[in-house]
Amino acid sequence: MSTKILSTNAIRGAIESNYCLELFITEKSKQKDLIALAKKKNIKVTEVSKEKMDQLFGPNHQGVCAYAKPVYTVGLEEIIHDSKKIKNPIIVMLDELTDPHNLGAILRSCDAFNISGVIYKKRGNVSLNETVVKISTGAAYFIKCAEVSNLSNAIKVLKKNGFWAVALDGDSNLLLKDVPHDVPLLVVVGSEGYGISRLNKENCDMIAKIPMTGNVNCLNASVACSIALYELRR
Repeated sequence: MSTKILSTNAIRGAIESNYCLELFITEKSKQKDLIALAKKKNIKVTEVSKEKMDQLFGPNHQGVCAYAKPVYTVGLEEIIHDSKKIKNPIIVMLDELTDPHNLGAILRSCDAFNISGVIYKKRGNVSLNETVVKISTGAAYFIKCAEVSNLSNAIKVLKKNGFWAVALDGDSNLLLKDVPHDVPLLVVVGSEGYGISRLNKENCDMIAKIPMTGNVNCLNASVACSIALYELRR
């Protein structure tokens, strides 16, 4: 089963990561770089009329669309294995996140800050879908995601593999700047409504907060994750 992609950034990501199956262009398409990239990768490029493109993909396109293989998840072991290839790796864990827009934005930030992977629960959490891929602007093709049955067990496995587990919580007295930057890190991010579960917090080595001085005392999960990753990568 293939998925449809309309965003040019997502299409580029699909081509570069070998997920793209076929590229469709209209006669007046100006996306010459995408066409050249697809041909370089030996991906079929099909020219169609605007009417046919609208029929296949809907009217909200920029003269270029694609079919791609669905984004797949990997095992936790693969993310751990890949993390050992870089210095001071960071892995993100999502607890009770249900909004695909948040997951897409988080994957985009993870790609920007060279994060080794994202972990979330198989049931009760958002999972990879077309909306996530679209919002991630193609980052979903590069950041590996692992679905696990139990987050607490995953935290324990990562700690055994040398990771320090850090939970983000606004009620903590510890600041992100106090978190060690020279060790492998697992950053646990909770949802706006439920935060991080008590058991997962207890299994973390540290609980840290993003200092805020305004009237609103909570951040969107994807915004909090992005700020945390920036601080930890400084």
